[in-house]
Amino acid sequence: MCGIVGYIGNKSVVDILLDGLKQLEYRGYDSSGIAVRCPDKIKVYKAVGKLENLSAELMPHRSEISSATIGIGHIRWATHGAPTALNAHPHTCNCGNLVLVHNGIIENYKELREKLTALGCVFKTQTDTEVVAHLVARKYAETKDLTEAVRMATKEIEGAYALCVLHNDEKDKLVATKRNAPLLVGIGEGEYFVASDVPAIIKHTKKAMYLADNQIVTLTRNSMKLIDENGTELSQKVEVLPWEPVALSKMGFKHFMLKEIHEQPDVIRNILVGRMHSCDEPVVLNEVNLTKETLKNLNRIQIIACGTSLHAAMIGKYIIENFCGIPVDVEASSEYIYRKTVTDSHTLVIGVSQSGETADTLTAIKQSKAKGSHILIITNRPDSAMAREADSLLSVNAGIEVSVAATKSYIAQLVSFYLLAMYMAEIKGSLAESDLKSLKAELMQVPQKIEQILSNKEQIQHCAKVYANTKDFIYIARGINFPTALEGALKLKEISYINATGYPAGELKHGPIAMLDNTMPVLSILMKGSVYEKLLSNSEEAKARDARMIALTNSKDEKLKDLFENIIEVPDVQELLSPIIAMIPLQLLAYYIAEFLGKDVDQPRNLAKSVTVE
Repeated sequence: MCGIVGYIGNKSVVDILLDGLKQLEYRGYDSSGIAVRCPDKIKVYKAVGKLENLSAELMPHRSEISSATIGIGHIRWATHGAPTALNAHPHTCNCGNLVLVHNGIIENYKELREKLTALGCVFKTQTDTEVVAHLVARKYAETKDLTEAVRMATKEIEGAYALCVLHNDEKDKLVATKRNAPLLVGIGEGEYFVASDVPAIIKHTKKAMYLADNQIVTLTRNSMKLIDENGTELSQKVEVLPWEPVALSKMGFKHFMLKEIHEQPDVIRNILVGRMHSCDEPVVLNEVNLTKETLKNLNRIQIIACGTSLHAAMIGKYIIENFCGIPVDVEASSEYIYRKTVTDSHTLVIGVSQSGETADTLTAIKQSKAKGSHILIITNRPDSAMAREADSLLSVNAGIEVSVAATKSYIAQLVSFYLLAMYMAEIKGSLAESDLKSLKAELMQVPQKIEQILSNKEQIQHCAKVYANTKDFIYIARGINFPTALEGALKLKEISYINATGYPAGELKHGPIAMLDNTMPVLSILMKGSVYEKLLSNSEEAKARDARMIALTNSKDEKLKDLFENIIEVPDVQELLSPIIAMIPLQLLAYYIAEFLGKDVDQPRNLAKSVTVE
């Protein structure tokens, strides 16, 4: 799990590896390590914690490894075994000749470990990855060819993996392969890079080849050979990477999260360009292949996602049902994949993922695709594994998101759902033209309204200082903004570690009201519309139990000042679009509370940006 970097060329490898790993820090990790080829042997260095600890570990050895030009590196997020230096990658076989790094999970590692132990292998770590090192080493003893050893070993492995492998006996070779985990090869002049994501290599090259599942690439300084699982040589599809290194800069902001929150108005504009030309013209989604006949034959839609994307999906359900009259189910991918897949050709399955590599969601869409369902993917990564499975694709165009806590990708997913729902409604003729025109007109004004919030953050900052030391927090809402309450609570949990929970406001009296007293903040997402009065009543119930009340509202109602201790005002917006506007202050509130508490905002503990294991 987490980040892989590899290099073979003529430059000093240590700084390339360290910098590449630095660019992958946003994915979350708890230990790190590198292996470099020195004249006599491959040397391995590891450390627990942040990369500066690995740099400190390397300092006494810099002179002896500075001339190395081949190496692999890894940042680890612990799955099997505690985050210790011993369990950190790279891992070796017993003799130390073979060294590898691995992302993913080996599902049959226990069976393989028992088999390899019986053959004389001695295990030093608690990881599943060490099994692969021993297995490839055993195959190498038979074949004396590293590529063939990797090919044979992967036939016995079950699960997800991206592997990068070196061997002492093959001094000018690096072998990499993958299955259900991302991996690409960057192509330079007389040099090659291997990485689990683009940021690790973008400053060195913009030419790359994405590996497909079960493909194996063998790299020397001057050659690249690609084969499939049967050993058949394949043609290489080289692509131009779309990102500039400047995307990884904080651009003067204290944290990436704050920068990404401020990018959201432009993210929305970027999504709308080319897709919504005016209020009077239909929505254009060129890669969404849903015809009138397809929509006519649909009897339901399933949306599958995890985490923040799941909350976007819940709002997607609300607006698609409202606009199109098609029943929509939303389910966490991690639950979906472990029950019977009840889909068919009359079901549209929408997978939502920032990275497009989320393991549970990828598995879910593959299961649905096998049942004949049309697969539509909403992702920030049109180059991802999930996008490659899609029958229809809706790229959210948010740009790279470095902070682990999703902000701009969430807003981009929301806007994409609005576009999709309007697109489908136009094809079906299920929404009045006047309503569509009104929605489009206001959606085009949303970026300016967000900019108003970003320019007037004083209420939010004050609120953050007042409530930063609370141990618990409750968010309540009704209707379309219930998922907003869930996402607001998630943001606060993720980066401040405060126990925050979102509830449908009407459910307070069915249990959670027992927690209310004068130490409990309750934030009401009180946007004008069909449930405003109901939510106001629920807020009064909470106030009667001495809860500390906060309102996030676009209402100018004077009586709110008597009910709420703090009020965060937002620009007026019609109810159907209010989740976009309401989320911005909640992101900022979470950010300022975490920043006030001195938390590691961009890299919160225990979290990873791209969850590539189930």
